[in-house]
Amino acid sequence: MGIFSRIKEKLFGGSAEQPERTVTAGAGSPASADMAGTTTRGTGANPSEGANSKLGDEVTATLSGAHSESGVSKQAGSVDVAAVMDAAVKKNGQKLDWRRSIVDMMKALDLDSSLSARKELADELGYTGDKNDSATMNVWLHKALMKALADNGGKVPAELLD
Repeated sequence: MGIFSRIKEKLFGGSAEQPERTVTAGAGSPASADMAGTTTRGTGANPSEGANSKLGDEVTATLSGAHSESGVSKQAGSVDVAAVMDAAVKKNGQKLDWRRSIVDMMKALDLDSSLSARKELADELGYTGDKNDSATMNVWLHKALMKALADNGGKVPAELLD
């Protein structure tokens, strides 16, 4: 499973019921994020409620339902990325600025935020710049990830899509 797929799983939940979607994050060839065969995470999910996934005990992002245990707002199957990320940061306990930093976003989701992991994500999202210029790559990655999440069913704040 690629890094983008892991990010989607953390934010949206994993389900074999979800269709394959294409990542159209930016320049270069789009990557494919196939969620088929992924498992749900968390405990306490009611199997009769559809595909559920927990990010800790605070957030449940269900794509098939009209509500979640944390009150995360979703419309027509979309997940409010900001609400899920804010809850993840709160649960993490560190001061993380996920709205500006790809590293902080990955840390909040309890994912590997190392340079090698970010380079792998850059490959998945079609980055064509110099991966040794990590500052430029990180800025591009954050913007590309927000666009890819929006393209794949996430409700992303407009100011993060500029």
